[in-house]
Amino acid sequence: MNTDPIADMLTRIRNAVRARHPRADMPASNLKVEIARILKEEGYVSTYKVVDENKRRVLRVFLRYTADKRGVLTDLRRVSRPGCRRYVGKNEIKPVVGGMGVSILSTPRGIMTGQTARKEGIGGELLCEVW
Repeated sequence: MNTDPIADMLTRIRNAVRARHPRADMPASNLKVEIARILKEEGYVSTYKVVDENKRRVLRVFLRYTADKRGVLTDLRRVSRPGCRRYVGKNEIKPVVGGMGVSILSTPRGIMTGQTARKEGIGGELLCEVW
């Protein structure tokens, strides 16, 4: 049993990028699909889809690479963990890597980027940072 499925998702994506795989597969959940949606909207992955394999839902994330085969994703970092949750208010949401990255928050209005949460004036649980 996996105690932190979000950290597992980020690790699978990070390892796939470093090994230059075309995609990363992981067990699907609604939260993971929303994180993949944000990664696609921000341009870090090319696409994603949920497929049924052996009676299980699998989230398949297709990765993006530059022309010289370097990953668009440099790194992913889990911030709020099951043992130490991290909540931020609307004024505590900081830019990631000088504005070059994106933070992903779980808010009362759903999963969104830190920039969107700041514009809407709401805070939430800081799930991860991507750059």
